[in-house]
This record gives sequence, structure tokens and C-alpha cells, in this order.
Amino acid sequence: MPDAGQPSPGILVLNKPVGPSSMRAVSIVRRALDGIKTGHAGTLDPLADGVLVLACGKAATKSIPHFMGTDKRYRTQIDLRAFTATDDTQADPEPVEVSTPPTDAEINALLATYQGTIMQTPPVFSAIRVNGKRAYAEARAGRPPEMEARPVQVHRIHRVGGSWPVVELEIHCEKGFYVRSLAREIGEKLGTGGHCLTITRTAVGPFVLDEAVTLDPLPEDLASELIPLDIALQRVGVNLDQAE
Repeated sequence: MPDAGQPSPGILVLNKPVGPSSMRAVSIVRRALDGIKTGHAGTLDPLADGVLVLACGKAATKSIPHFMGTDKRYRTQIDLRAFTATDDTQADPEPVEVSTPPTDAEINALLATYQGTIMQTPPVFSAIRVNGKRAYAEARAGRPPEMEARPVQVHRIHRVGGSWPVVELEIHCEKGFYVRSLAREIGEKLGTGGHCLTITRTAVGPFVLDEAVTLDPLPEDLASELIPLDIALQRVGVNLDQAE
């Protein structure tokens, strides 16, 4: 049972803007809900916007693994003119001279190879722990760790727009996939550069951007926006008894 004055446990689908970290968003929502225990079901980079699923209440936070295990959907714009140390716009561009830009057919053929289980090397600037330390912290200290490739699951990556030097993609994948790594890999394989200009997470499992509430401003009656925990679990194929 929730503490007096606090809402019943539930899930909040938040549209996180570019700028705040996922933990900053958690802190803002927790404060707005009278200090209720709150956690997120999968980090979204500060540069990225879109769906951030928040579990609000003790029972909901215990159920986070059920929401983290869902598939993800993203939309991204990738600049093929340069690499950056962070694989996005937070670091200075390192331009690559491209005498002949890749054709649409070449780009589409490459994207078609991203199907099923692939090996992907996470970005150096990520929250992954290497030898007990956060990779991004070591990278910022001038000690970038050696990142090991790991298997990730991809359902589909396809082009939806853009013209040289920008390509716009939609991505359907499972947890653990890094959009910034994809930008780098595409650039390496095409003989161009590659870094993300924008990243928007459009869905986390059944929770989509159209149903998300804004962070700034938050709805006045934020508690009424919570999806009851039992209903949220049903949407990911789990009943409340299984979650306990």
C-alpha cells in the first residue's frame, strides 16, 4: 500500500526532453509525487528525447525488470560527414573527407545487414561499467576504456528520410542496443563519418510517445497520469501475481 497522501503504484510514460539525464527526470517526478519511490526502466541519454518509462511506488519499482525487457523503437538523424568522440554532438566533429558520397542503394544494402543478433561495441561515453568503473567517467578523465563488443538483437533498421550528408533512420531493437554505436559503425562501413544529430525514443514496448506526458511542464494532477501497475503489467504480458 502507498504511504498516506501518495498515489497508488503505477507507471508514468514520460516524454523526456533533450538536456536532463534520466535520473534528473526521475528526481523531478519523485518530488512532484510527494517523494514516492521512483525509478526508470531504461536510461535515455541527455542528448536524446522521447519515451522514458518511470515506475512510481515500491511495488512498481520491484517490477522494473518486466518493463526493461521490452523492445525499443528509435528515430535518429545521422551526419555522415564526421565522427565525434561521443558519437553525438556533445564533442567536436572530426571531419572525414568523402570524395564520392554513398548511394541510397549502398546505404539501404548496409542497413539490411542489421537483422537478428549482431555484435555491437558500446560507446566509450556510456554508463557501462568496465573494471568496476563507469566508462564515461574514465573517458572524461582521459582514460577511455577498451569496450568489448556484445550481442544485441535487431528487428529492423530502415531509412525514412534525409539527403547527403544526413540520413534519417527508424530502428526497432531489443534492450542493450546503442543508437550512437550504430552511427559510428555505419560511418566506418561506408567509408564516411558518422555521429547522431538527434535521437528520439518513440516506444518502449507497448508504451508510445503519443501517450507520454511532458516533463516541463508536468501535468498539474500528475498522479492521475499514472497507469495502474496491474494494467501496465498486462500490457507487457505479465499479471500482477507473476510480478510479485
